[in-house]
Amino acid sequence: MTRSNSPSRLAARAISFILLFTSGLACAQVTIADPWVRGTVGGMRATGAFMQITSKTDVKLVAAASPVARTVEVHEMAVVDNVMRMREVKSIAVEAGKPVMLEPGGYHVMLIGLDKPLTPGASVPITLTFEGRDGKRQQVQVKAEVRPLNAPAKDGASAKSGAAGAHHMHSK
Repeated sequence: MTRSNSPSRLAARAISFILLFTSGLACAQVTIADPWVRGTVGGMRATGAFMQITSKTDVKLVAAASPVARTVEVHEMAVVDNVMRMREVKSIAVEAGKPVMLEPGGYHVMLIGLDKPLTPGASVPITLTFEGRDGKRQQVQVKAEVRPLNAPAKDGASAKSGAAGAHHMHSK
């Protein structure tokens, strides 16, 4: 047996290959399902992106980006004092094995400063950045389908409106 094919060298190569392969799998812990963006009409400069996020480990959604918008923020809508308020949040926690819905009336990705209308049937690229407990960041590329402006969530539910008669307000 040559020195380069000794059992210890072969074992070291096998371990290196396994570590290389599994480190790639560690980056594939986040799964995105049913990503979509609400379509816009002329003059609308902002819209929301929605999806289901699942992770095999605890992570946080900490940022998002898209070439179709000048600014992309992670937002939350909530009723406060009977007024629907929307605000940017620093992160959204995704617990291991527990899906998090980004949906109308709740958490969502806000695309702000659109250069042109987003028409139904088009696809919007979005890059989501997740941070693990160890502080390491992972980016996930998503292609979100543009749905009509009045489209309900895929399950047929209409956009959450919060409390009856609630008003919408953007706050920071």
